[in-house]
Amino acid sequence: MSDGPRRAYRYVGPPELRSAVRPDSAGRLVRSAADLTAWLSVRGRAEAEEPFTFVVALDGLLRLAPRRSEHVACAGGADVLAAGEMGFRRVPGGWAVHEVTNHSTGYCPDLDSWQAVARALDRAGVAHPGRFTHEVVFRRCEECGERSIVREGDFVCVFCGRDLPVAWNAGP
Repeated sequence: MSDGPRRAYRYVGPPELRSAVRPDSAGRLVRSAADLTAWLSVRGRAEAEEPFTFVVALDGLLRLAPRRSEHVACAGGADVLAAGEMGFRRVPGGWAVHEVTNHSTGYCPDLDSWQAVARALDRAGVAHPGRFTHEVVFRRCEECGERSIVREGDFVCVFCGRDLPVAWNAGP
């Protein structure tokens, strides 16, 4: 796999969520398949069956947190290479990613953030589907400044009705 883009994403969500991040709030670091197995083994069955919040930190490592965690907390308040939700399934010898998305309204990562996710999972030795299984397209309206999710290829701001840019611009 080529290195691909290495864009860092800044937190663009509500400031009160970032200000609530505690120094010890960063998600569980996953350096290996054993780290993943250890972390998932202490989750309840119901929790393990739903997707988890994830980020790929600037060091290229995966961090996981329970699903209802804020991405900015999982990242310890830092910039990230990718963010979204990730679900796992048991496979012979451990766990594999069976669903993964870039859905993070706090970071609004572009689809090319998949490269960072794949690198982090490959580095940890965790099998994955080779792409986002659900892609979310984020854009910032150049007229009103609001960030939107583009649905069904309709690049129109839901807040003011103006056309949204085709190229990613959801960062600061």
